Amino acid sequence: MKKCTKIELLTYCSLGLMLGTTLTSCNHQNSEASYAANDPIIKNIDSTVSPGQDFFKYANGAWIKKNPIPAAYSSWGIGNLVQEEIREKLKKINEDALKENAAKGTNSQKIADFYFSGMDTVGIEKRGINDLKTELNLIQQIKDVNGVLDVSAHLTTIGIENFIGLSIGQDEKNSEMMMLHLSQSGLSLPNRDYYFNTDTRTKTIRNDYAQKHLPAVLKLSGLTEQEASGAAKKVFAIETALATSSRKLEDLRDPYHNYNKMSIGQLNQLTPGINWTDIFQKLKIKKADSVIVGQPEYYQALNKALKTFSIDDWKAYLRWNLVSSTSPYLNKDLDKERFRFYGTVIAGKTAQLPRWKRVLDTENALMGEVLGQLFVKAYFPEKSKKRYSDMVTAIRTSYKEHIEKLDWMSSATKQKAIDKLDKINPKVGFPDKWKDFSTLNIDRSSYVMNVIRAQAWWYQREVNKLGKPVDRSEWDMTPQTYNAYYNPSNNEIVLPAAIFSIPGVKDEEVDDAVVYGYGAASTIGHEITHGFDDQGRQFDAKGNLKAWWTPLDSAKFTAKAQMLVNQFNSYKVLDSMHVNGKATLGENIADLGGIVLGLDAFKKTAQYKENKKINGLTPLQRYFLGYSLGWLGHQRDQQLASQILTDVHAPAFLRVNGPFADVPEFYEAFKVKKGDAMWIDPSKRVKIW
Repeated sequence: MKKCTKIELLTYCSLGLMLGTTLTSCNHQNSEASYAANDPIIKNIDSTVSPGQDFFKYANGAWIKKNPIPAAYSSWGIGNLVQEEIREKLKKINEDALKENAAKGTNSQKIADFYFSGMDTVGIEKRGINDLKTELNLIQQIKDVNGVLDVSAHLTTIGIENFIGLSIGQDEKNSEMMMLHLSQSGLSLPNRDYYFNTDTRTKTIRNDYAQKHLPAVLKLSGLTEQEASGAAKKVFAIETALATSSRKLEDLRDPYHNYNKMSIGQLNQLTPGINWTDIFQKLKIKKADSVIVGQPEYYQALNKALKTFSIDDWKAYLRWNLVSSTSPYLNKDLDKERFRFYGTVIAGKTAQLPRWKRVLDTENALMGEVLGQLFVKAYFPEKSKKRYSDMVTAIRTSYKEHIEKLDWMSSATKQKAIDKLDKINPKVGFPDKWKDFSTLNIDRSSYVMNVIRAQAWWYQREVNKLGKPVDRSEWDMTPQTYNAYYNPSNNEIVLPAAIFSIPGVKDEEVDDAVVYGYGAASTIGHEITHGFDDQGRQFDAKGNLKAWWTPLDSAKFTAKAQMLVNQFNSYKVLDSMHVNGKATLGENIADLGGIVLGLDAFKKTAQYKENKKINGLTPLQRYFLGYSLGWLGHQRDQQLASQILTDVHAPAFLRVNGPFADVPEFYEAFKVKKGDAMWIDPSKRVKIW
C-alpha cells in the first residue's frame, strides 16, 4: 500500500501513477486480443465480488489473494513493487560507484563510502556504541536544568530528536520569510494517543514499550539491568507528562490554531524556566527575534517538567533518545531490538529487510539528490518530463471549468480561486537545480558517524536559510521517491519521476482510461485539490495564511466538508476502531476532487468518445479500475491500527470505496443499485469541487 506522510506544512501523498495526458495521450489499443496479455487491471479483478458490494475487493482482490504480505513488510502492494524496482536501480548505482574508486569529495566517492560503511557489519560490531561516547559523556556530565537544555540543543544539531521540536520553514502568514518553528515533540511512541488509549491493542503496545523495549535498549547502551529498569521508568514518566499536553492528530490540522507567532521575549515569558535566547545560540542560530510556536501548552508543560523531574531522570531520557535513534546504525543487538518493537510489535513485520535494502533506504534519505542525479540520467528522459507537465495543464483546465460551474460559490471567491489555481507551480520529474553536497564529509570508517554527519549537514543547511530569500526552486523529495506533495506556502505540486511507473508495464502500452484514473485522478488532481481542501484553502495564491473566501462561501464549504467527515466517521476498520473523519478530511477531499477532475479530463479523450470496450470493459469502467490500481495492496492489522491512530490518510480500501460512493458516474459504470453496500442515497452524496 502506498504511504503518505505529512511533514510541517507539506502535504505528501503517495498516489496513483501518471502515464499520459490529454495533450500527449498514450496510444491505446483498439484490439482486445492485442492488449489482453499486458492489461494492468484485468488480472487483478476478483469476479466473485460484486462491484456494488466492495469495489476495492472487486478491482484488486485476485491480486491480493495471490500475493501475501512478505515477512519483512507491514503492507504489500503496488507501491512496494515500484519501490523494489527502484531499489534494484539504486543498488546498481552504488555497486558501480564502489568499482569506480572515485576521487575524494566527488558524489561517486560519497555514495560508495556510505554504502560500504553500512554494509561493513564486522566493523560495525567491533565499534559497538563507541562512536556515541562523546555524546554519552556530555549527557553523563549534566549537573542542572541548563545542562539538560544545552545537551538537548546539541543533540538537535546532529539530528537526534528530543523535546525541543525545532524546525525551519516559511512563515505561514508571510511565505517570503523563513522562520523558526517550535512544535510539540519528545515522544517515542507514534503519537500522544498511544500513552492514553485504553483499547487492548494499544495497551499491549504501551506495556511492551515501557516494560520491555525501553529497559532492553537502555541495558544495551551500557547500563546494568537494574539501572536500565529504573531509567526506563523515568523515561516513560517524562514522555507521558509531555504527551498529556500534546495535541491530538485532528487538532494539528488547524493552521490558525497552530500558528502562534511571538518574540523571543514573549517565548521566555511563556516558559520562564527556559532561556531561549541562550538555547538558540546553542542551536547555532546566530540571530532570531521571533518564533512561531505551534502548541504553546506543550512548551508550558515542558517548562514544568524540567522542574518536576530530577536531573538523573532527564539524563536517562536523553540517553534513551540518543541510543534509540541511532540503533539502526549500530550493532546487531540494538538494531534487532528496535526492529522487534517498531517493526514487529507496532507494524506486524516478522523479518527485517535484507541489509543492503536498509542501507540503501538510509542513504536515499540522507543523500537522495546525489543518487537522484544519476537516477534520472539513466531512467527518466527529458521527454517524459514534458509529457507529465502537459498532463498538469489538462487537469488544471478541468479544475477551472469545475470552479466556474459551482452553484454554491460566489463569483468573488471563484475569481480568487481561479487565480490561485493559475498560480500553482508544478514541479515534475526532477529539479532544475540540484542541491550541492560538496561540504558533506563521508568516509568508510563508521556507519553511524556517516549518518550523524549527514544529519548535522542537513540541520546546518536548514539553519542557513534564516534571513535569506525563500528558494522556491527547491524540492523536498528526491526524483526516485515514490510519492508526491502539495506545499501550501509555495502553492506548488511536486511530482517526482518515480511516481510515473507501473511495475512490469511500459507507459506507452497503457490505454488512456487507465492512465487518467491511475495518474490524472490520484496524483495530479489529488495534489492540486490539496490547494483547496480544508487546510489548503486557507492559504492564498501567494502561499500566505489569509482569509480570501467570503464568510458565506466559507460556511457553505464547511457544511459540505462536514458531510465527508460524517461519511468517513461511519467506516469501521478494525476491532472497535473507526476512521477519524476529521483528521483524514483533507486527504478525503483531495481523493474525491482528484477523481472527478480526472474523470472530466478523460471525457475529452478519443477513447472515451469512441466508447470501445477493451477486455470486455468500457472506457468508464477502466477509468475507475485504473484509479483502484493505484491503491492495489493490503496491510497487516497492526499497521492498520497504527494508521488509524497516527495517519491523516484513510486506509487504502476506503480511498477507493469512500469517494467512489459519491461519484454518480461510478453508479452508472457498474450498475450499482440501492441495497448494495456501496450505495449512498443521492441526497447524502458529497460534492465539493
